[in-house]
Amino acid sequence: MSNKGSGGKQEAGAQPIIIKRIKKGGGHGHHGGAWKVAYADFVTAMMAFFLLLWLLNATTEEQKRGISNYFAPIAIAVSQESGSDGVLAGKSPGQEGVQASPASQMTVFQLTGVKDPEGQDHPPETRDTTSGPEMNQDELAKKMDEIEEKAFKKAEDQLKHAIDEQTDLKNLADNLVIDRVPEGLRIQLVDQAKVEMFTSGSAIPLDHTVALLKKVADVIKTMPNRISISGHTDAIPFGGRANYGNWELSADRANASRRILTEAGFPIKNIVRVEGKAETDPFYKDNPNAPTNRRISIVLLKESLLRPMAKAKPVTPKEIFRP
Repeated sequence: MSNKGSGGKQEAGAQPIIIKRIKKGGGHGHHGGAWKVAYADFVTAMMAFFLLLWLLNATTEEQKRGISNYFAPIAIAVSQESGSDGVLAGKSPGQEGVQASPASQMTVFQLTGVKDPEGQDHPPETRDTTSGPEMNQDELAKKMDEIEEKAFKKAEDQLKHAIDEQTDLKNLADNLVIDRVPEGLRIQLVDQAKVEMFTSGSAIPLDHTVALLKKVADVIKTMPNRISISGHTDAIPFGGRANYGNWELSADRANASRRILTEAGFPIKNIVRVEGKAETDPFYKDNPNAPTNRRISIVLLKESLLRPMAKAKPVTPKEIFRP
């Protein structure tokens, strides 16, 4: 049979023709490159995170302060010497005269004052908040040493004032010896002929020794400096107990002093070492048997001495002087 009419009707019994159209690009096909951008952002963020961890581990505490304050918000006040209204007043960063205003200098570090036991802050002259980026590491270290030296002098004056003011400590003025050593500020509690610091042949401190050590703690705990504590004896052999001599006695006295200082509020993390030196470092080298050789020595260490240690082993960031 043949098809009839214009409609083109299919012949009866013929197989129908099926046309299958395949759509491309749909379903689970290729999604394009959008995921690559997200992945690249993730990898970049991870790289920045691990770089930050490395910098925290590799930089010293002083460098961390410098970086932190470098990015701190500051006021820029540069006189406009051209027609530009920009921050640089129309000049390029390297052009001479851009940093004409002191306010345009970046703050490298900021040191707050040291508070005394009564809570009074140091005078403003012991602070520095305007050091610019042109200050190199040597100049920065020198500036910090100068400020630290002023803090040492303040601590010395406070201790001497406390001895003079406190009635029960007045008679201990000769027992407190404060001087400067290459390591820092040394505070010594020394025996005198009539006034001892510890019970004879024992590591038990006397009452006035405890009071004096607490007064020392009140002053030095306001400072960030770490300390070393050493015990000393005279050259007279100690024969109180078997297998116990001047070495053991000096170490036990130093450790007893450490306990008093920490109980009075001095941070234990700021104690670098506690040691006994027996008679090896006498106060009077020409008279090693003198009572004054029996003493406790507390040294506030200079931060400059601890900077090499900080490079080898990172320390917790802290301010130069705690508020």
